Amino acid sequence: MWAECRERFLSHLRYERGLSEETLRAYAGDLAQLQEYYAANTGEKDVDLDSVTSEFIRGFLASLHKRLEKTSQARKLSTLRTFFHYLNDNGLYDKNPTEWISAPKTTRKIPSFMGVDDVFHFLDALRQAAVAKGSSWRRCRNWALFESLYSTGIRVGELVNLDEMDVSFERGMVRVVGKGSKERIVPIGKKALDSIATYQKSLQSQFPASRLRDRPLFRNARGGRLSARSVHRILLVEMKRCGLWQHLSPHGLRHTFATHLLNAGADLRAIQEMLGHSSLSTTQRYTHVHMDQLMKTYDSAHPRSRKPK
Repeated sequence: MWAECRERFLSHLRYERGLSEETLRAYAGDLAQLQEYYAANTGEKDVDLDSVTSEFIRGFLASLHKRLEKTSQARKLSTLRTFFHYLNDNGLYDKNPTEWISAPKTTRKIPSFMGVDDVFHFLDALRQAAVAKGSSWRRCRNWALFESLYSTGIRVGELVNLDEMDVSFERGMVRVVGKGSKERIVPIGKKALDSIATYQKSLQSQFPASRLRDRPLFRNARGGRLSARSVHRILLVEMKRCGLWQHLSPHGLRHTFATHLLNAGADLRAIQEMLGHSSLSTTQRYTHVHMDQLMKTYDSAHPRSRKPK
């Protein structure tokens, strides 16, 4: 019963809701972790749904208290809620043990990001390495990767899923398929387009035409599509190579994009559209990041904020 319900639920998420592979892995991992907890406490490998009571789920979440942050615990509870709602809605099970369980209270973290000078230093170093005499196609690819991430603010999963045809050099736009298979058009800057053009030219000398029949934009050493995990690894290597020891993920470049736009006076609604956020409240967390700058502007500009001489 558990295994069948689990597989039907994951198929629903993949084919009907169109969730990304990264999100699907997170859902599957949360359910697997509950199953491991069940086996450890009952000695049974297959989960009896009637045994998964509210008290059982509270015990499961309590077992994670010391190992995981509250945000991760809340996500696992959210997974279970979505799972049982699916079972209820489809007549597979008539109880919902998550109904009366409150999510752990979490504090919203300020997103990590790079300063403007550090970003310029990083991207300029990548460009110099890419255009240097005898440079490899990988150096060109890495420059294009991170110029594109910073220029568009798209998710790393969206970046690696881009095909060559998704980039319009004439319009300066990129077609992105985001969460829930929602499509949006995002502007991309000239420097990023130049880096992509340099990278695509370098590919022609590396791979024969027969290897380039499928059209992923960013490729691995075998000519196939680059993975999000590889982008994370490449970013860490390239940052250290440039003398930047800040621990930043590709998602941090997305935060950097949003923060720099907001600091420059961009409209929050426009940033929401470019990031592909369904709710403005998700985008509003960036307002906390630039609050210091906002206060400096206020103090220097507002006549009632100035100290008397």
